[in-house]
Amino acid sequence: MSDILLSAKNLSVRFGGVLAVNDVSFDVKRGEVFTLIGPNGAGKTTVFNLISRIYTPTTGTIDYAGPQGMLRLTEQPPHRIASLGIARTFQNIELFEHATVLQNLLIGRHTHRRTGLLSELFFTSKTRAAEIEAREKVEQVIDLLDLQHHRESMVAGLPYGVRKVVELARALCTEPQLLLLDEPSSGLNVEETDDMAFWITDIKNELGITVLMVEHDMGLVSKVSDRVLAMSQGQQLAMGTPAHVQADPGVIEAYLGTVDDVSSLRRENHKVNA
Repeated sequence: MSDILLSAKNLSVRFGGVLAVNDVSFDVKRGEVFTLIGPNGAGKTTVFNLISRIYTPTTGTIDYAGPQGMLRLTEQPPHRIASLGIARTFQNIELFEHATVLQNLLIGRHTHRRTGLLSELFFTSKTRAAEIEAREKVEQVIDLLDLQHHRESMVAGLPYGVRKVVELARALCTEPQLLLLDEPSSGLNVEETDDMAFWITDIKNELGITVLMVEHDMGLVSKVSDRVLAMSQGQQLAMGTPAHVQADPGVIEAYLGTVDDVSSLRRENHKVNA
């Protein structure tokens, strides 16, 4: 079996006269955390939307080695993505706020529904067994992410950091092979970000789930990522370990300006600290 789970080749996306993604290629290996980084507008979330099938590439392909074998992901309809073993969280939390945490997580089990309308109407033994299995899977995720105290809480009344964890939990309830995390630390404080790093590591090591992440917090990126792809203005700049990519001159320039700008900034900081 190939160790490549997802392979993107020569992806480009054009919106009118804007080339949002320009000839981007990368492979995501099974069991790794692969992270896309770059300044705002670099094209990172657009790549996520291509994988989620929200967008269709102007050129290029995405191949995915899912539970049904290798397939061309860019030829799949959007409604099939979750059933193919791909789950996603969003930068802006997308939860049912007037439902409980438990109810939101049970919704994440819909891709595993195997009972029909009549079976559910009469609540047959098959339906009861399915309900028990769904509840057991959800409780496992609740235990993993320490959400026991919030099980029956309405999402609308929860702190922002807890809601971020609930969205992650709902994604895990689909039992994905590939988990797409769109800026998981966005809006979190330092302690909550440390917890997120811990959980991402557990998701990879204990659950064996491959993670593809978009993230701005370089501390989190360095802690959890096996490989990093840096992008700027829709193009790829560098790929490798977090340390290798952060030291790349092109990446430094994309984040901070030219090398002369960086040197000037360091001199000014030295004066202030002196």
